[in-house]
Amino acid sequence: MSTDFQRAREALGARLRQLRVDAGLSGRALAALAGWPHSKISKLETGRQTAVEADLTAWAEHTGNLGMAASLHADLRGLETQYRSWRRRLAAGHEAAQREAGAEERAARMVRAYEPTVIPGILQTPDYARAVLTAAAVLHQSPRDTEDAVRERVRRQELLYERGRSFHFILWEGVLHAQPCPREVLAAQLDRLTGLVGLDTVTLGVIPFSAALPLTLRHGFWIHDEAYVTVETINAALWLDTRADVDLYLRAWSMYEQVAEFGAGVHRLIGRARHALAAL
Repeated sequence: MSTDFQRAREALGARLRQLRVDAGLSGRALAALAGWPHSKISKLETGRQTAVEADLTAWAEHTGNLGMAASLHADLRGLETQYRSWRRRLAAGHEAAQREAGAEERAARMVRAYEPTVIPGILQTPDYARAVLTAAAVLHQSPRDTEDAVRERVRRQELLYERGRSFHFILWEGVLHAQPCPREVLAAQLDRLTGLVGLDTVTLGVIPFSAALPLTLRHGFWIHDEAYVTVETINAALWLDTRADVDLYLRAWSMYEQVAEFGAGVHRLIGRARHALAAL
């Protein structure tokens, strides 16, 4: 969780506490009015739990400040531009999340993506995407709209062929060998990557197993036009747009880029993965 996000959550909690105190209510009294466990009051006020809009509306109503609900909702929306849990983001299914990702990519002219664990979504074959999205739905217990989500993910790939755009990808070699899908699906995915090498709008780099790493293999991230960075964790997606954060990720990108193979080197590494897969 980002420090900026946590500070914003604590600031919202402080506002909630002040409303409760000004209303002359104890935490237990407010919990009873709202039909909540007492512990929820403490968690919201101290920033250990993120409120939803219904929580804020109930809080404003029971403290006699219903007119404050809109302001509290605005604070929550500002907070969620930095941090969105997958539980909330996937409440409507994976197709909606894919549309959102596509909108972000369309809004950027240059996208840099570093992935140490999975083929980036915009480069996935339908079968590879189906395997990844199915597993995600099981993990998050989200709506099973997998086929719609696959179609939306594949539709994003049209951007790869638009003039004036540039996509730069760096993968760790382990991604070429990992099997989140059947072997024949991975084989087709490797062939797909081979076909993308040399595409005018795409630069693909791979960090080989043998590389002397200037930086350990951290989490994946996407840099959009050097304006903001998206980072996906197992429970949430972060949007980081401060100059310091963007510069930090640009430095990390540069360090990975220095040890990545490109062009013929990528063909060699994909061929090695293809050979290893065939030998299984």
